[in-house]
Amino acid sequence: MTIGVFGGSFNPVHYGHIALAREVVAGGLADKVMMVMSPLNPLKEDVGALIEDDLRMEMLRIACAPYPELEASDIELSMPRPSYTVDTLRRLSQMRPDDTFRLVIGADNWDCFRQWRCPDEILRDYAPIVYPREGYGMPDKDSGATPLWADLHHVSSTEIRQRLIKGEPVNKLLPPAVLEYIQAHSLYRKDDPRI
Repeated sequence: MTIGVFGGSFNPVHYGHIALAREVVAGGLADKVMMVMSPLNPLKEDVGALIEDDLRMEMLRIACAPYPELEASDIELSMPRPSYTVDTLRRLSQMRPDDTFRLVIGADNWDCFRQWRCPDEILRDYAPIVYPREGYGMPDKDSGATPLWADLHHVSSTEIRQRLIKGEPVNKLLPPAVLEYIQAHSLYRKDDPRI
């Protein structure tokens, strides 16, 4: 089985994430997509806005539950921090030697891919799938990566957090069960010290 590995902080997970993961499968680039929640991205600066790992992980499980082609993964929670993508891919390959893994990243990450740990190994062993991000170029045919040309939702977790803090509606941006979880646990509120 070929499995796309789509990592992110998912803070919170939203329709754009789900649509993208499903598009990888629909486009025939993988049989399923493993959505790997990252506890800390070494290249992201705004780590203070992250809510607890277990809360983000539960929202990710809720979001993936209706889709058999999606799998929520907490593998990085048991790995040293900061977590590096190549280490996650190696661990997955060891755990599931009969499966083939492909990295799924945005064009923004492709733009800085050479700053990542062991980029040549990732290109060789985990054939990246790159989806469009506004303002960034896509890989060419000799890059070792596969472009995923898809109409994607233009929504970000940052925008959703800001809307939640302001009390603005987000029901068209999030799966209903995820929004219910956010409301039930009073997440992303103006008085939340993490925000």
